[in-house]
Amino acid sequence: MQGLLLAGRYRLVDSIGSGGMGRVWRAHDEVLHRAVAIKELTAALYVTESDRPVLLARTHAEARAAARINHSAVVTVHDVLEHDNRPWIVMELVEGGSLADAVKERGRIEPAEAARIGLWVLRALRAAHSAGVLHRDVKPGNVLLAADGRVLITDFGIAQVEGDTTITRTGEIVGSVDYLAPERVRGHDPGPASDVWALGATLYTAVEGRSPFRRTSPLTTMQAVVDEEPEPPQFAGALEPVIAALLRKDPAQRPGAAELEQMLAEAAEGRRPRAAQEYVATQHVDVSAERDTTTHVPRPREAREPETAGGTLYQPAPPPAPRKRRRGRTVALVLAVAAVVGAAGAVAINHFAGRGTGTASASATTPPPTPTPTPSSTAQQDESIPDGWVRKKDPAGFSLVLPGEQWKRKVYDASQTDYTPDGGKHFIRVAVDTSPDFDDAYSHQLDLEQQLQRLVGYKRVTLQKNIYRDRPGSLWEYTWTALAKDTPFPGPRHAVEETYFARDGVEYAIYMSGPATDWKTLHEQFDVVLRGWRQQSG
Repeated sequence: MQGLLLAGRYRLVDSIGSGGMGRVWRAHDEVLHRAVAIKELTAALYVTESDRPVLLARTHAEARAAARINHSAVVTVHDVLEHDNRPWIVMELVEGGSLADAVKERGRIEPAEAARIGLWVLRALRAAHSAGVLHRDVKPGNVLLAADGRVLITDFGIAQVEGDTTITRTGEIVGSVDYLAPERVRGHDPGPASDVWALGATLYTAVEGRSPFRRTSPLTTMQAVVDEEPEPPQFAGALEPVIAALLRKDPAQRPGAAELEQMLAEAAEGRRPRAAQEYVATQHVDVSAERDTTTHVPRPREAREPETAGGTLYQPAPPPAPRKRRRGRTVALVLAVAAVVGAAGAVAINHFAGRGTGTASASATTPPPTPTPTPSSTAQQDESIPDGWVRKKDPAGFSLVLPGEQWKRKVYDASQTDYTPDGGKHFIRVAVDTSPDFDDAYSHQLDLEQQLQRLVGYKRVTLQKNIYRDRPGSLWEYTWTALAKDTPFPGPRHAVEETYFARDGVEYAIYMSGPATDWKTLHEQFDVVLRGWRQQSG
C-alpha cells in the first residue's frame, strides 16, 4: 500500500494511525506539493454489499460536515475520492498526537492545560453548531494536540448535519459508549448540549486518566451514564466544578456556550470559576447538631453566598457524595447498541435494558409448555395456584408461582430476576428496587413508555393506575414488533406489567412477555402469577 498513488495526485507515504473503522496515512499531494493526511475506510473491505452504500453515505456526510465549518480548531477536509471501491478522505495533516495518546503516555493532564484544550474544543464546537453541525463523537481520541501547540477536533464521521437526510438505521444511536450523553442513550434526539456533555466526559478523562463511566460492558457503561454520578475527580483542581456543570444529566441544566467559555478561560488561568459553583451539589449542615449530610441537589443559581436559616447552613460541598440511582429499569438503553459497539455489524442484545428482553418468537405460533404436576423439593402447592403450577421461593426474598418446573431461573442483574421455559421466548421478570427514583408506579411507567416510542410498531393497550395488594400500583400493557437484527425471536410481541410500591417503600415490577399469538395463554398465566405473588418479608 505504501507508495500507492490515489486519484493521480496523492501518494501514500506511511501509516500514522489506525482504528476500528480505518487507517490514517501520511501522504504527499504531488499537485500542490504539500503533506496531507488521508483516511482510508478499511471497514469498507468487510461490510456487506447492502451496507456499503450506508458507509459511503456516511463518508460523504463527514466531508460535508467538516466543510461547513470554518474554524482553525477544526481539521480541514480537502477532498473525498474513491479507490478500490471504497472512500478515502484527504485532510489537513496535523503533526502530533491525540489527547488520548497524551493521557496514555503521561497518565493524566494538568488541570490548566486540560482547560486550555477544552476551551479550543468548545470554540470548535460552537463554530460547528453555528453551522448546523453536531459532532456526536467528541472524545479524547478525536482531539488532536499539534506539535505547535494548536488544539483541533477531527473525525466528523457520524456528525449530524442540519437539513441532511439521516443515514442511520431506525432506532440507532452512534458514538463511543463512554462519551454518549444520557439523553442520547435514552434515545432522544441530540443537540448542542450533547456535544457539551461529551466534552465534560473528555475533560474528566484528561485530568483523571480514566473514563468517568466506563464499566465492564457497553450495556453497563450506558446504564452508568444514565443512572450514576461519576466518582468525584481527585486531580481536576480549578476544573472540577466546570466538569460537574458539563456532566449534568439534564441537558437543560448544562451551561450555555458563552458561559462555559468563560468558565474554561478562568480554569485555564488556574482560577476556580465562581459561576461553575452554581452547578455543584450543595451540602446540608445541621449547625445545632454539629453533623452534616450531603444531598445531590443543584445549588440555586441565585444563591451566590452561603445562607443560614433556623440553625442550618448551606454551602458549596465539592466533591458531592454520589447518590444511589436505579440500575435496573432503563428500557431504551440498547435500542442502538449495534451502532455503538460496531459500525458495520449488529450485536444481538436484549431489546430492553430494564425489563422485557424484547425477544420474540421466530414462528410466533408455539405456546408456552403446558404445565404438568411435578413433585419438587424446591416447590410446593398452595391454595393460590391451580393444579400443575409450582411455587418457588427466590433467593432475592420474594416467591412466585410458575406454570411448571420447566420455568428456570436466570439472574438478569442485581435487581432483576427472570424465569423462562424456552430461553427467553416466553418469560417472567421481577424487578425489585429498594431506592426508587419515582414517587409512584404510574409516573415510572409513563417515563419508561417515553423511551419505548422508538420501538417498531409500539402500541399502548393500557396504562392506568390501579390498586394491587391494597397498595397504589399501575398496570401497563403494550405490543410491538421485534426485529431479526435485534433478537433471535423476531416478530410481534405482547407484554404486560404490574408495578406497585410496598408499605416499606420498595418498588416491585412483575412483567411477562411472549409472542403476540400466544397472548390469550400469557394473559391467563399472568393473572395467576399476580394472584400467587408474595413480596419480600422481614
